[in-house]
Amino acid sequence: MRILITGGCGFIGSHVVKEALNRNFERVVNLDSLTYSGNPKNLHGINDSKYHFIHGSINDGGLVESVILEERIECVIHLAAESHVDRSIRSVKPFVETNIDGTRSLLEAILSSRDNGISTDLIHVSTDEVYGSLGAGERPFSEDSSISPRNPYAATKAASDMLVEAFVNTHKLSASITRCSNNYGPNQFPEKLIPLMTLNAMDGKKLPIYGDGQQVRDWIHVSDHVAGIFSTLDALSRKQIDPGEVFNFGGDCEMTNLEMVGEILLQLDASEDLIEFVPDRPGHDKRYAIDYSKASKLLDWKPVVSFQRGLKETVDWYKNNSDWVKSVRTGEYKNWINEQY
Repeated sequence: MRILITGGCGFIGSHVVKEALNRNFERVVNLDSLTYSGNPKNLHGINDSKYHFIHGSINDGGLVESVILEERIECVIHLAAESHVDRSIRSVKPFVETNIDGTRSLLEAILSSRDNGISTDLIHVSTDEVYGSLGAGERPFSEDSSISPRNPYAATKAASDMLVEAFVNTHKLSASITRCSNNYGPNQFPEKLIPLMTLNAMDGKKLPIYGDGQQVRDWIHVSDHVAGIFSTLDALSRKQIDPGEVFNFGGDCEMTNLEMVGEILLQLDASEDLIEFVPDRPGHDKRYAIDYSKASKLLDWKPVVSFQRGLKETVDWYKNNSDWVKSVRTGEYKNWINEQY
């Protein structure tokens, strides 16, 4: 198969690109606009004639369509998105432009390419945040849970999901939506919890925790998420699932943000005195949790990376990749951290 990955220089996207090359796809095309979190160094060392990088935006419909036609793209994994809730609270505009209008642009390009003889499957990568927030005793989100986004980022992702569903229903596009819990792993941009706390602790800096730190998240290693994405693509391309199917992926690893920070401190043998509670962000969701039984049944998928192993490998990666860390801790990232905390 010939595959297009949008946002392939980002955290999850770069792992998808590497896995696509490991799976010997005939052609792996990476389209990325290289905003602050899209880092070419995430794919450093790739030297494969099957791989092609294109610097461009999904909002450029003409470019996307030309890539699909010229590269004869048979499947798209759509990861390009603005993804940080804190940034969406400060300014929702780029989230609307990328997550909603960018997805619209991609869908129309796929539709137009079909009219020109290229049939393309789409995996639209979404988030568990579209389901909203759970109480302490509530059952985890399933694919049948209501869509109830509670922050601007989640609202734009929910809107993009609905666009995909509408194109499946109206235009009979072959697409599936995946929704995943909180990812962690190597080369995650350090505005997210685990890399931010890891790097701050390594430097002896304060660890800013929102509110009382009792917000609960379900954590999954990025490699398990990527395996779920490709399982969905395999099933869709082989027509083992119907277009429009949604699949949840979770890690069986619920813990509070405070507990997570404690685990990181243990890995680094650092002091809890570094913890600093800061004012909570507006509308902070209390709990996310994922029921992935549908993926287990229909895709034969389950998470395989234990949290203890995954976290140790992740912390070790940040310890051993100082050049990468330096490259992303300058410029806009540094300004963002100073403004946010």
